[in-house]
Amino acid sequence: MSDDEYDKLSKEEREVKENADREREAGEQAALPYTWRQELGEVDILVPVPKGTRAKDLVVIVQKKRLSVGLKGKDKIMEGELCKEIKVEDSTWTLEDQQTIVIHLEKVNKQQWWENVLAHHPKIDTRKIQPENSKLSDLDGETRGMVEKMMFDNQQKQMGKPTSDELKKIEALKKFQAAHPELDFSNAKIS
Repeated sequence: MSDDEYDKLSKEEREVKENADREREAGEQAALPYTWRQELGEVDILVPVPKGTRAKDLVVIVQKKRLSVGLKGKDKIMEGELCKEIKVEDSTWTLEDQQTIVIHLEKVNKQQWWENVLAHHPKIDTRKIQPENSKLSDLDGETRGMVEKMMFDNQQKQMGKPTSDELKKIEALKKFQAAHPELDFSNAKIS
């Protein structure tokens, strides 16, 4: 469903769709042989293995765009192309309690949510991610400016006032009108 189609739904229709999407997504994720969570800069994957497994029994290959996890002599638990690139030198894996492989992947692009871990696995809707609260001061200058602009625009929309881009257009039109008083703009429609 496109954003335009979604915007045309009533509040009740949106709720029904979002609940159905959440249930479908949860079912798809639960069927995977691992669980995962992410922050903007990293992804953590938990892969259950038989209790008593030792690290030397494992074959874990972490590459810039590929991941393979399995037990020696058995079918792979998970294998394929990562949905995005990682920093191999900053990524790690460990075996916890002889029953869970914990894989930590550092994202190359720390400003992008992943839709899935392996490209061929079901995707999540990254628009619905609720990131942990962070301070604007934690962000780099460019990102901070973008977030502040988005916050301002959102407040303006809620109050029925023009966004920053609309304010720029209004200001440019005023300057043009001041520079060209001979032109009549009384019937002009601005979009």
